[in-house]
Amino acid sequence: MQYDGSDGEPKAVIFDMDNTLFDFIEAQLSACKAVTSRLGVGSKYDLFDYFLQDPRRFEDHSNIADYMRDRGLYDRETYGECCGIYDEAKMEAIVPYPGVKEVLEELRARGVRLAVVTNASNGNALARLNRAGLAGLFDAVVSAEMTKRMKPEPDSIMLALELLRAKPEEAVLVGDSLSRDIAAGIELGMRTVYAEYGDRNLQEEGHEPDHRIQDIRDLPRIFRNRGS
Repeated sequence: MQYDGSDGEPKAVIFDMDNTLFDFIEAQLSACKAVTSRLGVGSKYDLFDYFLQDPRRFEDHSNIADYMRDRGLYDRETYGECCGIYDEAKMEAIVPYPGVKEVLEELRARGVRLAVVTNASNGNALARLNRAGLAGLFDAVVSAEMTKRMKPEPDSIMLALELLRAKPEEAVLVGDSLSRDIAAGIELGMRTVYAEYGDRNLQEEGHEPDHRIQDIRDLPRIFRNRGS
């Protein structure tokens, strides 16, 4: 069954995590800046380009090693130090977007079940949600590790729906990527909300969401109050 266009209150809302709940790109850039400052070579963007080369290695420390080797700077001790600097700076920069916690609390108060579905590893997902103070607000957290398939494949979203005991047509998917989040939600017949405020890839085309929001605080307003 496909979403029929109704804007009624959903039974469940599934959120992407990075760049939907907090600015993870900025956190990574902060971490890259800390590493390049320690090495004294290049800019945060120079190092960040290494993390962008392969989506499967988007958080892999091996990107730091490659950066160091290409500049003749690699040694095991300095590499280990830089990995620690990177991880610490990245976590320190994880801060929820304004209004995120309040929106999640409002939806929970209205009886809406909530989940996170992310392509991040389970450990990284839980660490970031805890750092942001959001972990306790979700009924389920589903990582790509749990299904062995990354978005836009729908497997992790299907698992979240199962854990929330909701059918696709009863749920809403909120995410910042048209090609990963919105595409997967559309395939499953869910209502989709594009978190445009978090998308750094605005050139993406081809997947039209049901709603677009510029601030997560706009999310509750697109649902009619239950019983109205």
